[in-house]
Amino acid sequence: MSLIVVGASYKTTPVAVLERLVIPAADLTRTLEQLLAQPYVREAVVLSTCNRVEIYAAVSGFHGGLGDICTVLGERAGSAPAELATHLYVHHDAAAVEHTFRVATGLDSMVIGEAQILGQLRDAYHVATEADSAGRTLHELMQQALRVGKRAHAETGIDKAGQSVVTAALDLAASHFPGGLADRPALVVGAGAMGALSVATLSRIGVGPVSVTNRGADRAVRLAAAYGASAVPIAELASKLAEVDLVVAATTSTEPVLTRETVAAALPGRTGPLVLLDLAVPRDVAPDVAGLPGVVVIDIDTLAAELRAGHHAADEVAVEGIVEAEVESFVGWLRGAEIAPTVAALRTQADEVVAAELARLRQRRPDLSEEQRSEVAHTVHRVVRRLLHTPTVKVRQLAAAPGGDQYATLLRQLFDLEVPQTALVDDVPPLGDPT
Repeated sequence: MSLIVVGASYKTTPVAVLERLVIPAADLTRTLEQLLAQPYVREAVVLSTCNRVEIYAAVSGFHGGLGDICTVLGERAGSAPAELATHLYVHHDAAAVEHTFRVATGLDSMVIGEAQILGQLRDAYHVATEADSAGRTLHELMQQALRVGKRAHAETGIDKAGQSVVTAALDLAASHFPGGLADRPALVVGAGAMGALSVATLSRIGVGPVSVTNRGADRAVRLAAAYGASAVPIAELASKLAEVDLVVAATTSTEPVLTRETVAAALPGRTGPLVLLDLAVPRDVAPDVAGLPGVVVIDIDTLAAELRAGHHAADEVAVEGIVEAEVESFVGWLRGAEIAPTVAALRTQADEVVAAELARLRQRRPDLSEEQRSEVAHTVHRVVRRLLHTPTVKVRQLAAAPGGDQYATLLRQLFDLEVPQTALVDDVPPLGDPT
């Protein structure tokens, strides 16, 4: 069994491609089912956020598993797998573990150290658990990734700036207004998780008055009431644009919510810029809106270009050290898990040999009493267990060390063992409960 991560993110993929790959929450379970229906995919977790789509999988063969995952993603994006492959990154085994832990700690985020990704990873794991698509390998990987993410935030100052994608985008927006964003009227379009974070952040930093609009009016009303904002019917979106200086768009719409025509109608009579923060994937702001005079569009691509500066370098180094140590520990567990079915097969083979020889003894020595047979069987089993104990313990230790992936193969060849590809590793103890 191989561990593999296949993904696309703001670092490797244009927004135009990424928005075709994004998987709405309502489609996550169906996507997991599609992955598990592929020949080589045994386990799967899907992480889909505003700036990344990643498949974490345990596969029975690396190349076959990669092909299966690319097929599912290609269908999602409406692209041939070969065309899509130029925008994807692939991590295998130890590299896959390292990438997962970097994601969990925020090292791979657009805003280094942002904590929101940890909750998104937790949600992705929860969906996979509910869909029964995460087996022993991915259960262990996800639990340890969540623990490592919490450890990084608890032991370092990686998130001391408190930034998320929202706060980073607002910092960038503030540069377009003399005096910053304080007391600037703002509109949040969308009342989901990103919309809620946007309203909370705007309220905290003194932007206002804040209005919220959403296709589902009830959610907009509840969100607005929680932060002292006002709810606006979606039908009044166009007229509301003329009253605000800042718009945060964060819906799950598959089509642009803010079209060129809608935004252009709000421009006459303005004395300052209209800043549109498009935090959605697919994009909420139509591409041609950026060409309108007096309009500033800040989207995921803009943020990626502006925010990759190395903030908090010392904390990043500290987190890198945590990740490195945790990867070594997990890879050791993973190697032990890989050899466990081979060790189990060796013990099964030994038991079968003992059983066959005891059956032969029964036929050749029918004169032995049951007590004598029992004593012979007990002695033979004890001898076999003692003979196997040291080498099986040693081979687990060797397998957990760097370069130890060869020992399972050697053991199978030496004893001509048949080990099922889908063998479970339940006899391998977990690394420990996440904190």
